[in-house]
Amino acid sequence: MAAPKLECAKEWLREKRTKALYINGEWKQGHGIEMESINPATGEVIGTYVCADEKDIEEAAKAAREAFDHGPWRTEITNRERGVIMRKLADLIREHLEELATIETMDNGKLFTESCEDVTNVADFFDYYAGWTDKIYGETNPVNGDFFSYTRREPVGVCGQIIPWNYPMDMAGYKLAPALAAGNCLIMKPSSVTSFSLIRLFEIFDESGLLPKGVVNLIVGKGSIGSYITKSPLVDKAAFTGSTSVGKQLVHDSADSNLKTLSLELGGKSANIIFDDAPDMKWAIERSFVAMFSGKGEKCSEPTRLFVQRTCYEEVCNGLVEMAKNWKVGDPFDPESNQGAQVSKEHFDSIMNYIEIGKNEDHAKLLCGGDRNVEGSNANGYFINPTIFYDCTNDMRISREEIFGPVLVVIPFDTEEEAVAMANDSEYGLGSGFWTNDVARTQRVANALQAGMVFINRYGCYDPASPFGGYKQSGWGRECGSRSLELYTKAKAIWYAH
Repeated sequence: MAAPKLECAKEWLREKRTKALYINGEWKQGHGIEMESINPATGEVIGTYVCADEKDIEEAAKAAREAFDHGPWRTEITNRERGVIMRKLADLIREHLEELATIETMDNGKLFTESCEDVTNVADFFDYYAGWTDKIYGETNPVNGDFFSYTRREPVGVCGQIIPWNYPMDMAGYKLAPALAAGNCLIMKPSSVTSFSLIRLFEIFDESGLLPKGVVNLIVGKGSIGSYITKSPLVDKAAFTGSTSVGKQLVHDSADSNLKTLSLELGGKSANIIFDDAPDMKWAIERSFVAMFSGKGEKCSEPTRLFVQRTCYEEVCNGLVEMAKNWKVGDPFDPESNQGAQVSKEHFDSIMNYIEIGKNEDHAKLLCGGDRNVEGSNANGYFINPTIFYDCTNDMRISREEIFGPVLVVIPFDTEEEAVAMANDSEYGLGSGFWTNDVARTQRVANALQAGMVFINRYGCYDPASPFGGYKQSGWGRECGSRSLELYTKAKAIWYAH
């Protein structure tokens, strides 16, 4: 399935010109440094591009500002027509599914099948928000006095969107679709580690001729140039998915410029609780393992802290080991592989450092993994075997800090209250989950967990219609569903005196 598209993708990358910035409907060469992208599964350079600098970002901001203030996207093109355009873009994304997924896998190291799911999600997001374009309602306000008061929701304006390296295509869909549906114009910046799938996506947009000039603009480069977007007074709103530390810096950028609104989807150290009355213990073990180690553990919402009731602790640990024995780490294009390569050498080294920290922490015991996988051609890439520490405590570094890789900590507990307290004892609050057959417990625990998402008897459920986001230092705001439209619109109250 992948072989023909693999050769096409390689040819596209070989011939790809260094003009990787898309500004005001034109491809331009940046004025920054030249960068190369490494295939983390093979160690090979797959392509190069020239980064943007501050002037390039200002040019993109001006283009988006002009398109929003004076272009047809917000005024001449009707809401329903915007929906039609978005559905056509969704169809184009599906037509290029294998091509985009191949580029994504070569750039990121994730399984080809996972990349296909991500690209499909982007198309689904465009379809979903296409249906919202003519359904963004205002309200009538029951005010006192002889007035007619109503509220309308208007597009925010120019949106800066900064997306991470773990889900480049998927996160692009999360942000592009609602912003366009609401009538905004935007600048998107992918991670410097994984820019090529977004470059190709914007080429597809450009080739379609469906979007007026300046509505979408693409900037590529080092993460530090994202601050130019959040500092620009021409940008009205910034959306960021990434680390909590960078998110905090962007808050300062916004405060120091025009106090633009921010939506932040940041880090996580999510809790997953297995009670001894789980309705299907085998399924609970299998799903907990897969949710943790799919995507090579590079997910902000992955269930990295597994709390297991002591009465079923041995059964769960044995089940996890059996899952690990049959888990194949290797070539992302091999349909037999379950886990691909970590995204870069830098990140690989960070994960391996955390594994060493875990090995040296008191009480933590290595259940399986903890090493680099160098079988066959894996020796050329950044592959790590599924790593599980057990008999951990919730105060260990590997239990508290976001590792963002295939490293799971297993922590025993005795009572429901103890499990909930430990789950909530974290600076993060993105996802959480638990397994039980007790109906009363489902409500108690779901209400008690301090997280933006709670999964009961199946960790990891995602849909364009359901809000995605977290509590505490996992971020601000919610993406997906109508919540995204709240992020990309602003309310205006209008009073009319009779």
